[in-house]
Amino acid sequence: MKISMLGGGFIGRFYADALHGHRSKDQIVSIYSRRKESVDRFMGDYKVGHGTTVMEESIAHPEVEVVCIALPNNLHEEAVQLCCKHKKAVICTKPLARNADEAKRMLEAVEKAGLFAGYLEDLVYTPKFIKAYDSVKSGALGRVLWAKSRETHPGPHSEWFWNLEEAGGGCILDLGCHCVEIARSYIGKDIRPVEVMCWADTQVKPIDAEDHAIGLVKYENGAIGQFEVSWTFRGGMDLRDEVMGTEGTIWVNSFLRTGFEMFTTGKGGDYVAEKAESNSGWLFPVGDEINELGYYHMFTEMFRCMENGTQPRETFYDGYVVNAVLDAAYRSAKTKQWEPVKLDVWRGRTGVSKDSHLVEFDADHYLVKEEVTHYGAKKVILKNKKTGKISERVS
Repeated sequence: MKISMLGGGFIGRFYADALHGHRSKDQIVSIYSRRKESVDRFMGDYKVGHGTTVMEESIAHPEVEVVCIALPNNLHEEAVQLCCKHKKAVICTKPLARNADEAKRMLEAVEKAGLFAGYLEDLVYTPKFIKAYDSVKSGALGRVLWAKSRETHPGPHSEWFWNLEEAGGGCILDLGCHCVEIARSYIGKDIRPVEVMCWADTQVKPIDAEDHAIGLVKYENGAIGQFEVSWTFRGGMDLRDEVMGTEGTIWVNSFLRTGFEMFTTGKGGDYVAEKAESNSGWLFPVGDEINELGYYHMFTEMFRCMENGTQPRETFYDGYVVNAVLDAAYRSAKTKQWEPVKLDVWRGRTGVSKDSHLVEFDADHYLVKEEVTHYGAKKVILKNKKTGKISERVS
């Protein structure tokens, strides 16, 4: 693929490392950045032949086949509209937009133009997530009841994140977009999110947006998604997921505890990992950061789908749904009440009811629990279907 990279900063460089370093056949042929010094540095570092501070020049470049948006949130819609104008396939970093209205316009634009449009939600492409997701979908956990995702760190890396107008929000939008899509994937993306309860506050940073939040997302089938996000967490970047079902549980620790631990006085002064706060003491480096964050799998799937004419795991529609959930979270943080998720476009199942929690034991009883005790007895707790009486049988 011949790629236009829009944005030469932190995420654009992560993407460039993944694009140039994995399939070994994809090439960034044009770089756009708002600052000429960023353009020049990026061109030198990645051997890119064309650079510009005019966004449309990069998108319209004759060699470009696909445009990768790695820009501040307030520039996503403009970039997508230009991709539609010039009929270029587009892949966009997370969150898709600052709110669901923007996201819906972007979704409608690419669909009207007939463009391939992929949503770069890297954390549903990590090796650990893919393995966990496959286990959930194979039925290893039974019916999913609760999916929780946590992303916390000391705060983002560029000034625009801290500007409420440019970013569109604080840690809920920046980190919650990951968490909502992770939980939504485990629960089922065809299950409608119906309402959100969220607490948020600005606890540490001198900003207008929230720097800490916790939220619950209720789904139509009775499942609950939970997100925990913070720009105030000290000690690095903490990425964790938990999934609980009727038949099992999965715990995933993606970053802060990697199985790689190192003590150093800091004499070497080397880079440790994204958002690491120190290069001395006990550290938790990451063996292959680009791989562990899902970038390789994400771009491989995006380009394979583009080549095969199929839809990727993450589309602009997914980004739109996530934005709608987060809009409800922001409303709830203000009203202190459950707020409905407003989805003008819903393409999943409809009329889904809560699955039954009743497990048949015999003609007269439901099973509450069975276990083997520490003294070797097998105990079964039962509920009588007619009377509701709880009883136990020991053998």
